[in-house]
Amino acid sequence: MSERQALLAGGLVAYRLERARRRSIGFTIGPEGLRVRAPGWATLAVIETALRDKQHWIVRKLADVREREARQNAARIVWASGGVLPWLGQALTLRLGNTHRAPCIAGSVLEVGLPAEAPFETVRARVQAWMQREARLHFAARVAHYAPQLTVQPARLMLTSAATRWGSASASGVVRLNWRLLHYRPALIDYVVAHELAHLREMNHGPRFWAIVESVVPDHARLRRELRESTAPQWQ
Repeated sequence: MSERQALLAGGLVAYRLERARRRSIGFTIGPEGLRVRAPGWATLAVIETALRDKQHWIVRKLADVREREARQNAARIVWASGGVLPWLGQALTLRLGNTHRAPCIAGSVLEVGLPAEAPFETVRARVQAWMQREARLHFAARVAHYAPQLTVQPARLMLTSAATRWGSASASGVVRLNWRLLHYRPALIDYVVAHELAHLREMNHGPRFWAIVESVVPDHARLRRELRESTAPQWQ
């Protein structure tokens, strides 16, 4: 494996060249940049020709990766005084220094209830436990609001920490909702709650299912798109 550069679309692009047992030249673009996997017979001239043939696609995809990383970095929560916690579509500023009470909201501030020198892992764990308690209360209230309208009765409400799913519902009546939904504005949370409750009537995403969702959340398509396009707060 070697590190090289090529002039693509008017600029120098670094790439990692890896020889592999394959028939053609392949390109992979990710957070680590551009990787080129080429068979042993491909000379550097052949590889550079292939790069030029794909130069506009490569440059566009690299820009997409950089933009996505920038959004994720901007969404990373700082677990210290002054850090910002997205909360129901608003922003709470974390404040440490008060060790005499559980986390609580005071205006636009979340009093974490830990000493100022507390390590970030401890701050994060304290806020997560608080958010999960609040999520259970919030979700229970919204389920109680929508379940009668949809004529369903969930057997159980559970919290989930799934990395890629905001919620799920089982045929046995168990509804699972991701506690990180509390980062988002209430209308988005309501959409997810109604979506999962609707599955207790239709365990699919067919026209009848969406008609059920629309009966209680008329703008579900716009809310679904907003949630899909949002960048989730980063908890690292």
